[in-house]
Amino acid sequence: MVSVETTSTTEEAAARSARPTLWQLIRDYPWLALTLFGLILTLALLVFGASDAAFWIGSGFALVVAAWTAVGMVKTLMGGSLGIDILAVTAIVAAVFVGEYLAALVVCLMLTGGEALEDYAAGRAKRELTALVDRAPVLAHVIAPDGSIQDVPVEDVPTGATVLVRPAEIIPLDGVLLGGTDFEVDIDESTVTGEPLPVAKTAGDKVLSGTVAGPQSFQLQVSATAEDSHYSHILNLVRQAQESQAPMVRLADRYAVPFTLVAYIIGGSAWALSGDPVRFAQVLVVATPCPLLIAAPVAFMAGMSRAANNGIIVKAAGILEKLSRIKVVGFDKTGTLTHGTPEVVRVAPANSFTEDQLLAAAASAEQYSSHVLAESLVQAAQQRGLTLSTASHAEEIATNGVLAQIGQHQVVVGKPAFVAEHVGNFDREEFSAGQAAVYVGVAGVYAGAIVLADQLRENASATVQRLHQDGVTSVMMLTGDVRPTAEAIAAEAGIDLVHAELLPEDKVKLISAASKDEPAMMIGDGINDAPVLASSSVGVAMAARGATAASESADVVIIKDDISAVGAALEIGQDTTRVALESIWLGIAISIGLMIVAAFGVIPVIAGALLQEVVDLVAILNALRALKPRKR
Repeated sequence: MVSVETTSTTEEAAARSARPTLWQLIRDYPWLALTLFGLILTLALLVFGASDAAFWIGSGFALVVAAWTAVGMVKTLMGGSLGIDILAVTAIVAAVFVGEYLAALVVCLMLTGGEALEDYAAGRAKRELTALVDRAPVLAHVIAPDGSIQDVPVEDVPTGATVLVRPAEIIPLDGVLLGGTDFEVDIDESTVTGEPLPVAKTAGDKVLSGTVAGPQSFQLQVSATAEDSHYSHILNLVRQAQESQAPMVRLADRYAVPFTLVAYIIGGSAWALSGDPVRFAQVLVVATPCPLLIAAPVAFMAGMSRAANNGIIVKAAGILEKLSRIKVVGFDKTGTLTHGTPEVVRVAPANSFTEDQLLAAAASAEQYSSHVLAESLVQAAQQRGLTLSTASHAEEIATNGVLAQIGQHQVVVGKPAFVAEHVGNFDREEFSAGQAAVYVGVAGVYAGAIVLADQLRENASATVQRLHQDGVTSVMMLTGDVRPTAEAIAAEAGIDLVHAELLPEDKVKLISAASKDEPAMMIGDGINDAPVLASSSVGVAMAARGATAASESADVVIIKDDISAVGAALEIGQDTTRVALESIWLGIAISIGLMIVAAFGVIPVIAGALLQEVVDLVAILNALRALKPRKR
């Protein structure tokens, strides 16, 4: 209880220290502070009856802000981007010209406060992204050779060092769990792999950085430096995402010129028809550019944050816009549609052997093998509580199997022809496409076969259906596996188009061809998938197990072992782009409506300036809807 209260107090103190002071706000937003000072001073002069002084000081402040904005606008134009601050500058000058200096100051407040408002809204929108970075471990408790414990910056901890991890701490570095044969700890991997329940780890198991220790303390032997750790790789992706700005400028530029022209046409027509220049000012003060400048960036940042909360790192904001247009999706098979780790599906003993005897003999021999099926056999035996025997001699025969001397008996495990050489001929086991059989002989007698299969992920079929529901017209499989196995998995997942027995370059050609007609997304997990992920419209890497090469080539990285995140990524892209456009059009529609009303002289200049702030707020709040999950 004491430790919990101490932690809470520490977090509250950190939160208070993170809150900006008045001086920090002034330093970060000097023009906003200057405008507020000018507005307060002008109002104070009016209260004390110094109306002439209020006029000159208020007008002067407003024109200085307009001049400063105009200089920035020119720089923006010279940089090749279209600025729409010209509307605000014209509104300020027009308001001062007709004597509405208070309205001019309110417009200045919108203009100078835009950056602060955007920072606040963007901070709210990218909360999940920021949380991933903020929770990164800084120190590791390194155990020195003399047994003392030193807090060392994680970047200075070498591989091979022994680190103490205390209860409920974030594990600072990748490593291997140390302890006795019966030692076991629970690890919360939800932030890295998406697994909601604690995972039991025993001595010798790999532990990933960024995961959270359970109620026990334990020691860890560091296997990777901070730079090469799993969580560091995720953080690099997050920082890259935070720095992305691409579609925000593009969306603003797309509507800036038409909106500006409409505002000038309405304002100019109102002035010309009425003969009153005040009408021009009344129109322009409600012609707010804020939805174009802020709403789209906030929506895209909110979408990236929502993706991060779902275990999806989108490397650049522009990728969300691409995701919204995806019509073709390609899946790799092994490790993507399937778990990537073969599982024992059937144990078929022969010649009086029991299932447990057969599996124990096979696992005892295979524990000395590096073959992909060996670990699956060992795990299956351990799950049954079987005791593995130690071999006095074991030899792995490349492409054939394992020959081991266990006690008084020779155990042979592998392909049927290899096993038959030692036990004589036997009937081969029948199994379905997508499965593989391992044959076992003990002391010159055929003991039976064990059938394994790389199982389809439980929600793969639902993910394919979800993609079709969200507008994807074609889902295909691109795999290097043999066609019978590929077709069996594809049929189970509901995929109609199968391209099997492909080399990496074949995958690139197929996805490139598909991308020419419609935007195509490719999902993979291995090093061999890196080329095709890079060549697709949007490449998605399944990286819960740390597929670095695929992650670096991909546009989207899924850091939890859940294929349904592919469908979530597509929906987040669609929702974000829709909300961004809705926010822009909502702001434009309200502004144009107010401009038309203002053109008839109904809205006073100061009231129009205040209404403009309301429009800005509505557009930004609407943009934050990109944070919310879709209602299905």
